[in-house]
Order: sequence, then structure tokens, then C-alpha cells
Amino acid sequence: MIYHCVSRVVDRRFAFGKDEKEKLRTHMRMYENFSGCRVLAYCFMCNHLHLLLEVPPMPAGGLSDGELLQRLRCLYNEAVVEEVAKQLKEYRTSGCAELARELHERYTYRMHSLSEYMKGFMQRFTQWFNRTRGRTGGLWEDAFKSVLVEDGVASRTMAAYIDLNPVRAGMVADPAEYRWSSYGEAMGGGPRGNGRKARAGLVRAIMAHKGYPADARHWAGNVSKDYRMILLAEGEEKLREAVGADGKREVNVVRRGMKKEMVDAELAQLERSRDVAIGRMLRCRVRYFTDGAVLGSREFVDGVFRACRNRFGEKRKSGARKLRGHAAAAAGTLWSVRDLHKGIEGQ
Repeated sequence: MIYHCVSRVVDRRFAFGKDEKEKLRTHMRMYENFSGCRVLAYCFMCNHLHLLLEVPPMPAGGLSDGELLQRLRCLYNEAVVEEVAKQLKEYRTSGCAELARELHERYTYRMHSLSEYMKGFMQRFTQWFNRTRGRTGGLWEDAFKSVLVEDGVASRTMAAYIDLNPVRAGMVADPAEYRWSSYGEAMGGGPRGNGRKARAGLVRAIMAHKGYPADARHWAGNVSKDYRMILLAEGEEKLREAVGADGKREVNVVRRGMKKEMVDAELAQLERSRDVAIGRMLRCRVRYFTDGAVLGSREFVDGVFRACRNRFGEKRKSGARKLRGHAAAAAGTLWSVRDLHKGIEGQ
């Protein structure tokens, strides 16, 4: 499952400078490695943050002792890890499988869980923030809010929406210039550092529905170029179209003697032009992306509605709701489970 998570600083005051944003990224990656969740896209602004987080299920059969210890090293110091390793060895040697299981569960209940990831990540950062400033109390105005996102067009669009936050805020013209975002990190992080992990996350968000694994090696080429095209909303081709006798739209090309490769190329241009329209939409604030609850194809949203039917009123017959306002460019492609009317452009 993929979720777009948003959390804001209490009173929405500007609390995050470059040092705080760097520490947010550090804690985000630590909890990512510990929890087994995957950050597909992110952006840290001055008073709020966005995460596109994939939460895979726990591996069948759970974690081995070695896998548990490896996860613990991402979050705890070596003394803690060595103590857990010592206890596990004693339990296994003495045949106390139940005690070993309980020791595993002391840590694994926080893994592969959306709520536990966000709780742990935000709490750890708050502890660091308060300690370095001599303050106490809460930092976030609420826990967090999330939108369930379908992989494919929805996850790709949501990733772009997240990466375009600093552009919408007027902080940069090119999202690659903002270093505290997935795209900025992917473009400037270097092949051996976290830049590689950011590229892998974006590949997953953009191409997972086509069977691409979360592998940074797939970032080069058309994946990065097409994603950048959405982000910059440029390169739109004015394609020629005609309406056939049957009323269906078709690409206006000379069919006789035209090579298949040329037809395919023009169809690809048409598809990219749709991405440009969505890219322009993403430069506006779209409330569906933060308050829509579920975002994806009509079939996906209706499927979630059926699975959670008891949460809706008896009179409601379907889940999918058409996008309006600034999101109208994606209407018919993306659907929301919430029919937003007031403050539809939102923040």
C-alpha cells in the first residue's frame, strides 16, 4: 500500500531551516531502514513535510534473527544490538522459542506499519528538536493525515505534486534546485550516497505498475526524462488530430506507406502531452492530494469503497468521485473517494 502523508508544525510557524531539514532526512532514512517501509518521494518545507510512503507487508514467516539485528542497527547503538543478539542466542540454545518470539515482537510491531513509521519518525525528530533548543512539548499540530494512493498514474502524479512544493511556494523555479526533496536529492545526491536511494524511490513511484523494481539503475533514460517533463510542464507538442467518420478521434497522419515506428512515435507524443497538462495542474494547490482519503483509478477507489463500506452512509452507492477545481485536468484519469466542495484548491 502507498500513502501520501502530511504533517504540519504547530501553529504552522516556520521552524525548519537547513539544519532541521537535514536532520529530518536523516531520521526519515533511519526509520525507513528499520521499519521496512519505503520512502518513494518526500519534501521538507519550512513548516510542514510530505512523504509518499510504501508500506509492504511483513515477509512471510517474519524476520530471521539476523534480519532483525540488521534492522536494529539502523536505529540503535551497537550495545543494544549486542544485548538483543546475546538474548536471542541464549533463547535459541535453550529451546525457548516462545521467549525468542516475544523478543522479536518487542521490535517488529513497529515495522511494516504506516502509523508506527510516522509516530517513530516524528517522535525521534521532536526529541532532537526539543533537546537542541531547550524546549519541551509537542512540535506537530496533529499526528499526521494520509491519502491512500494507487500505484501507477496516481503514485507518479502524487510524487510530482510532492516534489513541486518548493516551486508552488516560489522558493525555486526548478525543483532540482531544492535539495530537501526526493527529486532534488535524486539529481544531486551522487551515485553512492542517498541520491541513489531517492532515485530508487522515484523509480518505484513512477514505474512500479510496469514491473520495475525499486532500483536506481532504471532512473537514467526515459524514466527521469519523462518525470522531469511533468515537473517542468514543458515540451508539449501541438499534435494534429482529426475525427474519423465513426466519430472517434485519431492521430492525423498519412496512413498509407507510413512506418509503424512513426505512428507509434506520434501516439507517444500524444501521451506525453497529457502528462504536460497534469504537470501544469500540479503547479496549483490541489486539496484532493492531501484530503481526498483515497486517490487512484475509478476501479481502485470503488474497490476501497466496497472494502470499507461500513464507514460510509447507507445512501452512498459508489466510492469514486470526480476531481474538480484545479484537479480537473486529471478528471477521468484519477478519482477521489471524497467529493470535495468547499476550499477545493486547498493547500
